[in-house]
Amino acid sequence: MSVIQENVSLLPYNTFGIDVTAKYFTILRSVADARELFSSSIFQSNKKIFLGGGSNVLFTKNFDGLAIKVEINGREIVTENENTVHLKVGAGESWHETVMYTVDQNWGGIENLSLIPGSVGAAPMQNIGAYGVEIKEVIHTVEALDISTGEVRIFTRDECHFGYRESIFKHHAKEKFLISSVTLILSKKNHRFNISYGAVSDTMKQRGHTEVSVKAISEAVIQIRRSKLPDPTQIGNAGSFFKNPSIQSDLHDFIKSNHPSLPGYPGEHGLIKVSAAWLIEQCGWKGKRFNNIGVHQHQALVLVNYGGGDGASIWQLAMKIQSSVHEKFNIVLQPEVNVV
Repeated sequence: MSVIQENVSLLPYNTFGIDVTAKYFTILRSVADARELFSSSIFQSNKKIFLGGGSNVLFTKNFDGLAIKVEINGREIVTENENTVHLKVGAGESWHETVMYTVDQNWGGIENLSLIPGSVGAAPMQNIGAYGVEIKEVIHTVEALDISTGEVRIFTRDECHFGYRESIFKHHAKEKFLISSVTLILSKKNHRFNISYGAVSDTMKQRGHTEVSVKAISEAVIQIRRSKLPDPTQIGNAGSFFKNPSIQSDLHDFIKSNHPSLPGYPGEHGLIKVSAAWLIEQCGWKGKRFNNIGVHQHQALVLVNYGGGDGASIWQLAMKIQSSVHEKFNIVLQPEVNVV
């Protein structure tokens, strides 16, 4: 049974390090806890927010509702053969620790997603991705609880409606389902490696890896991310604040004619995906600091809280960045972070 507390600080539960208070707060450690909570009067009469690792949320004010920390843990092999393994992971497990577990087993598929903060349950919701790989490529099923009935529903990969940092859980199924576990299909041999994106290949060579392997890719990705991105335990942040926008080819060509260094690569539906970090940097925001908040000095896509900053100020900064990019490039950046 989960205990519901009142007036709890959410400072420990968001990586931006924003000190706001939730009217009610509880921790779910099992599906049984969740079902019991769903039938409670506090749950039914208040707005809700589910928290995993708290790495993709910006609180701009106190939360006048029920904040629910999901800690449904556990890992189990559902089935395996000589080529693949189906690994079921509880939604509350750490994503990075899960990746490290698979790397230790030499199972391939998510090594490029090393060191991404957050929980396993949030991974399909965001369709997390990095260095040429998205989680949708290894999703077999997502198990979720229907909040209205408490019944379990199994979503297949296709039913998740994955897109770029998108899924059904951010739209049609939002606030209707709670993800309880995720089952991944991972390779045991004949791995399909992806080292074409970013500096993965070069970093592997620098580290002395002469052969491509699950472990080599993971170590390279971790080194790159640590060199570019601030550690949330040291500086409050939620990773990439904006999505990389996809634009029409004529707009891309126009910007490229004036800015030859514009990074771009093929996106969905014939669009071209361009770097949000590059756009922000061209507008002069990289490294800018405003009292306790700012834009990270090494990665313009990351907004930071140096300590004591408030979420409303960070959101105001984000909107100023959004406005300046639109004015200069006629591109509207969309937040990747959930703003509450």
